[in-house]
Amino acid sequence: MAIVLGPNRYGKAETRLVRVVRDGDVHHVKDLNVSTALSGAMREAHLTGDNAAVLPTDSQKNTVYAFAREHGVGQIEDFALLLARHFTGTHDTIHHARVAIEEYVWDRIGGTGHSFARNGGEVRTCVAHHDRDGRASVVSGLTGLVVMKTTGSEFHGFATDPYTTLKPTTDRVLATAVDARWRHTGTSADFGASYALVRDALLEAFAGTHSLSLQQTLYAMGERALAACPDVCEIRLALPNRHHFLVDLSPFGLDNPDEVYYAADRPYGLIEGTVTRDDAPDAGFAWE
Repeated sequence: MAIVLGPNRYGKAETRLVRVVRDGDVHHVKDLNVSTALSGAMREAHLTGDNAAVLPTDSQKNTVYAFAREHGVGQIEDFALLLARHFTGTHDTIHHARVAIEEYVWDRIGGTGHSFARNGGEVRTCVAHHDRDGRASVVSGLTGLVVMKTTGSEFHGFATDPYTTLKPTTDRVLATAVDARWRHTGTSADFGASYALVRDALLEAFAGTHSLSLQQTLYAMGERALAACPDVCEIRLALPNRHHFLVDLSPFGLDNPDEVYYAADRPYGLIEGTVTRDDAPDAGFAWE
């Protein structure tokens, strides 16, 4: 029996970067969390401790900061591709680079040009891959987009067994925290515009679909996003069902005509699914 080294990668996780652009009295903030991961000719590093092929993770962190200064930070997808191409293009031992970025939004306070409040809503994300053969991919996304509708949602006709206690309903509160990732067909899209299109489509489909299940809503959201943005060929969604239960107020002599709810944080149903164009190109390493 032989024991061999399997797939491996290494990198610097969660490099925090804040880039301030000062346009006179009006300032602009880009707040990022950047993670790099490299793979390639790393066999000797693992088996013998020979580090000749290893670009230190500290160097990867420093590259993030230096590139932010030299090239600026526009759309996070473009910045991720810039970094990934740099690592595979300047080091022979690095065959593949993966760069993942989270972006946190700061809202301007009032009419000031330099005061901000951190937006507590969703986080914009991206993952870019690039290898030494020039192949590349971009997956954009968002996480933590919390949405709720107080009617227009049903759930009935489901399978039952001896352990089923859930009652069918034709009117319920539906809430979720959207985690969405979408794959682009290329690497030269207007990523800012496509992000806005997909986000709007997800919200419109959630609000506008009379939901018979969260699964149905998931498909409607994915379908609307692909229709809105031709550059996107595949979208993956994870929708936790943030259950809201009516509180029994009868012990206090009160009725509860669908007005007072208990918002349960766990356990929760988790609905996941993928919606794809039938002509989508092969994903390759995009989802790794």
